[in-house]
Amino acid sequence: MNVSRLLESVAMYISLTPDETQRFVSFLKSRKMRKRHFLYQEGDTNTQLAFVVDGCLRSYSVDRNGFEHVLQFAPPGWWIGDMRSLLTQRPGTLYIDAIDDSEILLILKSDLEQVYTTIPQFERYFRIITEKALIAFQHRLIGNMSLSAKERYESFCRLYPTLIQRLPQKQIAAYIGVTPEFLSKMLNQPAADK
Repeated sequence: MNVSRLLESVAMYISLTPDETQRFVSFLKSRKMRKRHFLYQEGDTNTQLAFVVDGCLRSYSVDRNGFEHVLQFAPPGWWIGDMRSLLTQRPGTLYIDAIDDSEILLILKSDLEQVYTTIPQFERYFRIITEKALIAFQHRLIGNMSLSAKERYESFCRLYPTLIQRLPQKQIAAYIGVTPEFLSKMLNQPAADK
């Protein structure tokens, strides 16, 4: 099980003893996911958080017209989950799938509660991660209400620089809230028109 990327993320915010590290790692489960396979689908109850070691996952919803709306991409080093479902233990509203063949580390909600009790500084780690996610979602929500499609695309490029060339335009369009055709036309405009 490859835990080095996760332990690097943890070390950015808290210090662990070797015993605490070993205890934390004992709660993790490694899973390989094939491209286009689901971790969760709408209606599933999210019982665990996923940390992406390799590959990329995304979370999205599908509206009544069948259009996907991407909430998050999770490249290596990012956490992903349907937080409302995880925290309430009710059926989720998001799909979470692998964009590429991926490797993830999973921790059950019940095990995470045990980690908080036995290694209290993990509450600090996850509080910081949660605060950063809240700031990012607030920034994105305001951007979706006030920025042009071009500005939302530029914001996407800053947030996910490693994904710009890897993702199909259809998925980028679903993230910034435009049709794939509109995004293609916008990106192919001469520089003076942009």
